[in-house]
Amino acid sequence: MLIEKVVTSYIIGNNKKIKINSKEIKKNDIFLALQGKNFHGNKFINDSFKSGAKFCITDKIPKSKTNIENILIVKDIFNFLKKISKTKRKLFKGKVIGITGSAGKTTLKETLFFFLKKKFKTSVSVKSYNNILGVLITILNMDLKSKFAIFELGTNNFGEIRNIVSIVKPSQIFITNIQSTHLENFKNKINISKEKSDIFKLKYNSNAQILYLSNTNAAENNILKLAKKEKIKKIITFGNFNSENFIKKIIQNNKFYKIDLSIDNKIIKINSKQKEIHRLNNLLFVFSFFIQNNISIDIIKKNNQKLTPFVGRGKIHNLKINKLKLKLIDESYNANPETMQQTIKNFSDLETNKTKKIIILGDMNELGVYSIKYHYEVLICIEKLSFNKVILCGELFKSAVKKLVNPKNKFIYKQNSKQLLNYVKNKIHNNAIIMIKCSNATEVNKFANILLNKSGS
Repeated sequence: MLIEKVVTSYIIGNNKKIKINSKEIKKNDIFLALQGKNFHGNKFINDSFKSGAKFCITDKIPKSKTNIENILIVKDIFNFLKKISKTKRKLFKGKVIGITGSAGKTTLKETLFFFLKKKFKTSVSVKSYNNILGVLITILNMDLKSKFAIFELGTNNFGEIRNIVSIVKPSQIFITNIQSTHLENFKNKINISKEKSDIFKLKYNSNAQILYLSNTNAAENNILKLAKKEKIKKIITFGNFNSENFIKKIIQNNKFYKIDLSIDNKIIKINSKQKEIHRLNNLLFVFSFFIQNNISIDIIKKNNQKLTPFVGRGKIHNLKINKLKLKLIDESYNANPETMQQTIKNFSDLETNKTKKIIILGDMNELGVYSIKYHYEVLICIEKLSFNKVILCGELFKSAVKKLVNPKNKFIYKQNSKQLLNYVKNKIHNNAIIMIKCSNATEVNKFANILLNKSGS
């Protein structure tokens, strides 16, 4: 079929052309008309062409025959994308990097990309495109002239990593951590570690050469044992004094922190405005990657101060709601018990010149039978600290807060995003600083988006 050959050739020869949202279409892009939860993407084909789309790919015959000559109709859109992805991946001659882990995948991906792009043409997955469809789109949007290509690989059930990695085939692999995520399916962290380890198993990824691995708990140590069994060419560990790479010292110096990072028995000194451990761990990963690939670490040292938190992952916003001036620390992208407790502790340590600190927390999803227990442990963590107000939203936190006896913090429960917004408008003091943390698809996540949109941030 001529249109299929034309579209395939166009995808392979170009980059950043595939879009799944018609609102993001620019001139000469390709719109993927996918089946959504509520309707099929064919509904937006005409809109995409009006926005400048060159082609559209769909698996359903469109009702409108407008631009029909530029619409490729395939039997199975997923298999079509998979076939072209394998072809384009074989053509790529640069180094492919795969990042997985329970938390911090996107932040590490963006951090590594931030420094690599200072010197090299680098392709990277957008947003959190880490499921099989997202990875296929990332391959198809890859620039074949890139020196590096960075992929994020996610999973919430058994067998997903092996399916993704068999196509991506990264030679250098990061596993950020193993934490309490998706326990509804995985049950425990050892099972998570087994699933994540598929990223370097040779029967799924024959290209695996270097593994960068956090090694701070039993589940992560299980991955280390599996990697040694696979005889991975090089394994580099992070996180504690038994590892090759760890944070040795943090000293506050006025508004900055002087930080000593131990990397391969050498001390690298940096200054940072932040001391959050997960951000420093990302720098450890990136420093090690640069050293392993013979890239000057001066790139990191010169640009470290320019690196800022990413949207939904600690980015700070100055908001104006009605006449209120507020500072928002937005951690609303996602949450698990470990990251939520660490974020709360970081917020407690934040120096604010007696500014009122307010926490807004939403439920953590997919934690299985012990969901309420994990939420209660978060509240116990809060009780060891002190905040002006703690605002909770979600049925799990509603159940957990009832278990507290004579809490010292002021806990306030709100049922939905509308109630949260009304409370912030009417009950929060001017110049307060708010930290929001929650899982995706919660009322608090929705509230955070509304808050940022209303403020124009």
